[in-house]
Amino acid sequence: MILISHRGNINGSDIKKENHPDYIQKALDLGYDVEIDVWLVDNEFFLGHDEPQYKVHGTFLMTQGLWCHAKNVEAFYLMSLDNRIHCFFHDQDDVALTSRGYFWSSSESKMTSKSICVMPSDYKDLPKNILGVCSDYVSKY
Repeated sequence: MILISHRGNINGSDIKKENHPDYIQKALDLGYDVEIDVWLVDNEFFLGHDEPQYKVHGTFLMTQGLWCHAKNVEAFYLMSLDNRIHCFFHDQDDVALTSRGYFWSSSESKMTSKSICVMPSDYKDLPKNILGVCSDYVSKY
């Protein structure tokens, strides 16, 4: 099963550290994949959930294990042009297809063997036959 840290969190949400490149790297170093929030502003990439906060180079987005959640269409478009960047875009959708063909699925959605269950309410009750999970508490899996 693929274990994906939500914005770098592994043992609960830490809003002050989320999406910071150093925080993300710590989760990667522990062996987790990481979902990050990516913005494109004035042709430059930034990380941050509600707004662009941390400027990063495009090569950072190519890091193995990153799942780049585009926060604006401009970011999604530019990332989609480079197959070394694993990206997706969604807002309120039950399921989004990632650039590598995985189903980024809300925990209430029907799951498949290609599904990543996003933010399940209880780590003890995961759907069967899923590919992975993305959580603020990924260390519990």
